[in-house]
Amino acid sequence: MNPFTADEQQRIVASIRQAEKATSGEIRVHVEAHCTTDDPVQRAIDVFAHLGMHQTKDQNGVLFYLAHADRKFAVVGDKGIDAKVPADFWESTKNLLRSHFAKGAYADGLSRGIEQAGQQLKQYFPYASDDTNELADDISFD
Repeated sequence: MNPFTADEQQRIVASIRQAEKATSGEIRVHVEAHCTTDDPVQRAIDVFAHLGMHQTKDQNGVLFYLAHADRKFAVVGDKGIDAKVPADFWESTKNLLRSHFAKGAYADGLSRGIEQAGQQLKQYFPYASDDTNELADDISFD
């Protein structure tokens, strides 16, 4: 189920493309109505694997996961990111998402969170001129 208008979807995808201009990191968004597990982080890890996000060269994929009807979300990064960034790396992004999601502003929250993640990742995974887009920028839905 898709909770976004066509304009909101375009804005989220544009945020992904903009963020990926700052970093070699690869960002995806997955949205579903209900989280099929009690733990949204575990569900995000499962979706990450299902989407084949672990196949990036530098293992620097990031998944923004949202179960909108259940009001659950997670941000998970691949091994390459976890090996380089501090343990609380995603906290400010999650806080930004939480503040928008609490108001029901899912598209705005995702767009801003994605942009922030791109800027944060730039420090550890700068954009390279020969960077290729390894993962689709579109939003996946279940």
